[in-house]
Amino acid sequence: MKMIQKTAAALFAILAAGPAFAAEPREIWFEDLAPKGAPEAQIVDEGEMTPAEGAWKPQDDADAIRFNEALDGALVRMPGYIVPMGGGSDGVTSFLLVPYVGACIHVPAPPANQIVFVATETPWPNDSLWDPVWVTGTLKIQPLSTELAEVGYTMQALAIAPYTEQ
Repeated sequence: MKMIQKTAAALFAILAAGPAFAAEPREIWFEDLAPKGAPEAQIVDEGEMTPAEGAWKPQDDADAIRFNEALDGALVRMPGYIVPMGGGSDGVTSFLLVPYVGACIHVPAPPANQIVFVATETPWPNDSLWDPVWVTGTLKIQPLSTELAEVGYTMQALAIAPYTEQ
């Protein structure tokens, strides 16, 4: 009987602690988005200009659409740069998170498994778009096509913060 009481007391203490036991996000980097051991995706030919968008769409090899299944549904925190997709005067509410500044705008887009489409309820200021950020949220493998790039992952941002080295 005492064992049951001790177990119940321990369980109650854990439940009462609540947020102290909340999941911590796993810190990841762009190289983690490709499956372990997968070669880096390569552009395999010259690509094409899309008449509707007037954008350069390079063709990637099959490794561009290989994803890290272990990260599907994971709470993560990752750094990157913002390529705005939607928002207003208060800031950006949807964007592509990319591994280097200018990706998808000034240079060909990274492969799909190196781009995350992020939506946020709290707009990110328009005056901070060239600075790297940390984004925290649940990562999902969800390929989609945008006017700027083919995207492999999506995330609903729980938090966005300026990038700082740890």
